[in-house]
Amino acid sequence: MAQPWTLTARWLIPVDGPPLPGGTLTIAGERIAAIEPHGQRTPDLDLGSVAVLPGFVNAHTHLDLTGMRGRCPPTPNFTDWLRGVVRHRRARVPDLPAWNVFDGVTQAVRTGTTLLGDIVGAEAANGYRPPECCRVVAFRELLGLPFERIQPAWETGVRWVKLPTDATSLVRRGLSPHAPYSVHQLLFRQVASRARQQCAGSREVGRPHLQLPVAIHLAETRAELDLLAEHRGPFVEFLTALGAWNPDGLVSEPEQLIEMFADAGPVLFVHGNYLDPATAIPPNASIVYCPRTHAAFGHAPHPLREFLQRGLRVALGTDSLASNPDLDMLAEARFLHRHCPDVPAADVLRMMTLSGAEALGWEAETGSLTPGKSADLVVLPLPDVDVVDPCALVLQSAKSVYMVLFRGGWTVCDP
Repeated sequence: MAQPWTLTARWLIPVDGPPLPGGTLTIAGERIAAIEPHGQRTPDLDLGSVAVLPGFVNAHTHLDLTGMRGRCPPTPNFTDWLRGVVRHRRARVPDLPAWNVFDGVTQAVRTGTTLLGDIVGAEAANGYRPPECCRVVAFRELLGLPFERIQPAWETGVRWVKLPTDATSLVRRGLSPHAPYSVHQLLFRQVASRARQQCAGSREVGRPHLQLPVAIHLAETRAELDLLAEHRGPFVEFLTALGAWNPDGLVSEPEQLIEMFADAGPVLFVHGNYLDPATAIPPNASIVYCPRTHAAFGHAPHPLREFLQRGLRVALGTDSLASNPDLDMLAEARFLHRHCPDVPAADVLRMMTLSGAEALGWEAETGSLTPGKSADLVVLPLPDVDVVDPCALVLQSAKSVYMVLFRGGWTVCDP
């Protein structure tokens, strides 16, 4: 709309402030102009008995695996599952990864996601162009544990981050040195050095989009920890069959890798299922927890509560459709709420919105209903019951998102 306009709803949940019953939200162009308590402004649009929340943030997924739903179900044998993923990728026709990315974004947006952290595999990287209905941090996946693969992987990463971008782009580029079992420690150090350089440069010129976000799968399985500590276990056979086994290239423990990326700009440690809860996590880093994928593999309880109690940033992700039934962040959050009812509902909503935006380095633009930020929001019908805590009502309801606003325009509208 050309002119500023104001909406109201039963509840506005800005996330960075307390919920507002009957509050109003004013939008001017692509931006939020004001958020105010009930009665301070006459609304143009009354959405009725709904909650209005910030657009959701999926901090970790693999969009190029969208076509894998149900094809390789997770099992406790993680390396067997990895073999299935490798077979699937090798058997795909060339154009399929690009279609999977398009399809994945469409599914995610339909369920309220307006910012994604996507791991971009080699097949999807050529001409990577997600539809412009959400923001994406595109982490180019890097693999290279054998010494001779370090330089080719590094050159791939450098080419990726040198591709043109600007402050108005909906896609920011990052790197994802995949995991400690698949990346040489020297390649990790090269990525960390580049990330520190770009972080320092972006601060000097006041342009946060020039930072280099990094995402690393870390402490995903007990077998990974055994591999790092003792160079044994199922990963040895898995990597040997791929021609990629090189024990001399492994980091010694997760803490070594975490320390390597301190002060390197936004870094996401994905999963962290078997991290020691007391592990020192630097302020620039976030843990990304994928609850339904975690459960599908039958992992031990996640150290989520301990991380939150320590004030660490935890964001939510779905992971890919190779391990999850959908890309619905609200379903992810509701699953977490059912299985961890002691975690405050407001904390869960923050994990799927503002914490995710902070993890991805996009908190100045989105993640909360804050004046000056992009007008990215979701509209969710509410059950007709009286509640003290509207955040809990959102998570306990079975109702689905039916309207999504992105940059001030409706992208989903199914009243």
